[in-house]
Amino acid sequence: MAIPIEDIAKVRAATDIAALIGERTSLRKVGRRFVGLCPFHSEKTGSFSVNAEEGLYYCFGCQASGDAISFVIAIEGCDFVEAVERLAARAGVTVRNDADAGNEASRGRRPALYEALKKAADFYHERLLQDADAGPARQYLRSRGYDGETVRRFRIGFAPAKWDELAKTLRLPSEVAREAGLVFQNSQGRIQDTFRERVMFPIFDPGDRVIALGGRVLPDGLRRMKGEAGPKYRNSPESAVYQKRATLYGLNWSKPEMARTNEAIVCEGYTDVIGFFQAGLPRAVATCGTALTEDHFRLLSRFAKKVVLCFDADKAGENAAARLYEWERRHELELKVAALPPGSDPAELAQEAPEVLRHAIDSARPFLGFLLDRVLGAEELTSPEARARTAQGAIAVIAEHPSPLVRDLYLLEVADRTHHDLERLRGLLEEALRHPPERKSEVPRAPAPPPPSATEDEPPPRDEAGYEGGPPSGPGREVREALEARAGRDALVLAIHRPGEVAGRFREVLFIDPVQRRAFQVLSQANELHEAIDGADPETAGLLRRLAMIEEPGEIAIEGTLIELVRNATRIALLALDRDARIATLEGDDEALAAVSKESRLVKEELELLRDPDLQPGRPSAALEAAERLLAWLSSRELTR
Repeated sequence: MAIPIEDIAKVRAATDIAALIGERTSLRKVGRRFVGLCPFHSEKTGSFSVNAEEGLYYCFGCQASGDAISFVIAIEGCDFVEAVERLAARAGVTVRNDADAGNEASRGRRPALYEALKKAADFYHERLLQDADAGPARQYLRSRGYDGETVRRFRIGFAPAKWDELAKTLRLPSEVAREAGLVFQNSQGRIQDTFRERVMFPIFDPGDRVIALGGRVLPDGLRRMKGEAGPKYRNSPESAVYQKRATLYGLNWSKPEMARTNEAIVCEGYTDVIGFFQAGLPRAVATCGTALTEDHFRLLSRFAKKVVLCFDADKAGENAAARLYEWERRHELELKVAALPPGSDPAELAQEAPEVLRHAIDSARPFLGFLLDRVLGAEELTSPEARARTAQGAIAVIAEHPSPLVRDLYLLEVADRTHHDLERLRGLLEEALRHPPERKSEVPRAPAPPPPSATEDEPPPRDEAGYEGGPPSGPGREVREALEARAGRDALVLAIHRPGEVAGRFREVLFIDPVQRRAFQVLSQANELHEAIDGADPETAGLLRRLAMIEEPGEIAIEGTLIELVRNATRIALLALDRDARIATLEGDDEALAAVSKESRLVKEELELLRDPDLQPGRPSAALEAAERLLAWLSSRELTR
C-alpha cells in the first residue's frame, strides 16, 4: 500500500461523500440517507443511495458501489493513490506516500507541471480569441465549421509565430517548461517555444486538468510562418502527468454521455472528437498518436461497457485480433466497429452529412463481424476458386476468436455466403485452431470460456434471492429459499448497524448462502465496516455496501433472526444426516445407522421447539434455548468436517 492505511482512513473520515457526489448528481435526503439519479447509468427514477455516516454509495439499478475514493476513481479516471491525494487536498488532510519514496521527485513535480500547462492553454486560448495575429487561425476554424461556442467548449487556442512569445509572456521556470514540453533549447542555446503558428488543442485528464497540448499547423494558404513548418501535428512529450498509452483526448467532456448511454466511441484525432460532438454524439474520445492499448480499454470500462471503434477500415483492423478479444473479455466490454464511407472521416461527415455519421455508429458491427465483412467483400464470389480463397481467409479470421459459440455462429454466415458445406468448414476451422499461425505481434491466444455449466473456477448461476443453482423448482422452494436469504440478510444488517449488540450471537455456520457467509466472515475479522469491505471480494463488498444503505434496522429482532438462522441451517444439516443414514443402510453398517438415526431424532425434537418462539422481554423462551443448543450442535459438526 503506497499510502498508509491510517492516512486513507483519515481521508475517508474527512470527506463529506454526500457533498462530493452531490457535485455530480442532485441528491435529496430521505430519512438518514441521500437518494438521487445514478451518475453511472441512465435512469428516470432515482435508485442511487448514499450513506453519509458510513461514507458509502450504492446503486440499486446498476449495482455500482463504493466509497469516496472509488467514486473519484470512477468519475475522474485516476488511480487509487491519486484519488486519495485529490480527496486529501480537498479535505485539507496531509497524507504520506511510503511506497512512492523513490518516485518522490516525479510526484512532487506534478503540481508545477499542471500549473504550467494550464497557463499555456489559457495563453493560447486567449490569443485565439483576441489577438489580430490569430486571424488566419480563426478563419481556418470557421472553414471547419467551428463557431465561438465550439472554440470555447474545447478550449482551442493559437500559438503565435514569434519564436519565444510563450516563454517571455509566462516566465515559467525553465526546467518545468521544458519537462512540460512547452519550450526547448535551440542550436544557439536559446529557449524557444515548442509550438509556433499552430491551432492548439489542450488535452485534459478525466479530472479536467490540462496534461498535454497538441498543435496543428495551419494550411499553406493561411500560415504566415516562413520556411519549414515542421510536422503537420506536434504533441507534447510524455511527462510525469502525461502518458500517451493511458490518455484519451476528450474523455473529460464525453464521460457523462458515456455513462448515460453505456457506450464510448473511439476515433483518431481531436477534430474527429469535436465532429462527433457537433453531430449530436458527445461520447467520443481519441487516442493521442498511439494504437489502442489495454490501458485505454481499462479506462473506458470505468464509464461504458460498449466501445465503438470509428477508424478507417485499415486502422480498425490493424490491432492484433487476439489481443483485442482478450482485452474485451478481461474488461467485460463489447467491441464494435463503425464502417464509414470510403475516403471519409468523422470530422468531414459531421459537417457534410451528420446523419451518415450517426447511422454508422448505430449500425456498428461486432469486431469479428467487421473483419469478416472485409474478407467476404474482398473479391467477387463468382468462381469456385474465389469462394475457396475467401472461405480460407474467413476461417483464419474466425479462428482468432476465443469463444466456440461465437465462432460457430459466424461459420454459418461463411458457409451461406461462400456456398460451402458447413461440416467441411468446421473441419477446416478445427484444423486452424490446432495449428494457429505464428504471429509475433500478438499476445498468447485467449483461452475459450468455460461451458455454461458451473465449474470450480466459475460460480454456478444464482437466482434473485442469491441462491446457487438457478431458479428454484417450485413455488414452495422459492418462498423457503427467499426467507432463508432474508434471515441471513437481516443478520448482516444487524452486524453492520448494531455490531456491539450482536457480538458473539451469530456464527459463521448459520449462513447458508456463500456470499452472505463471506460477508459475515470479513465483518467478524474487521474492526470496522470499511476494513471489512477492503478485505472482501467484489461480490461480497457489493453486498456489504448495499446493506449499509438500509435505514437503522430497529424492527429487526436479534433473537428472532437467530432462531430463523438456526432453523434454516438445521434443516440443511438434517439433509446431510439423511444422506449418512442412506449410506449406512447401503453399507449394512447397523451401528452407524443407529447412531445417525438417534442424532437425527434428537435434532428434530429440538427443531420442533423453534415453531413457537414466544419471545417476550425478561421471559425465558424454550425456542431460544433450543436455538442455542442447536447452534452448539451445528458448530461441533462444522469442526469435525
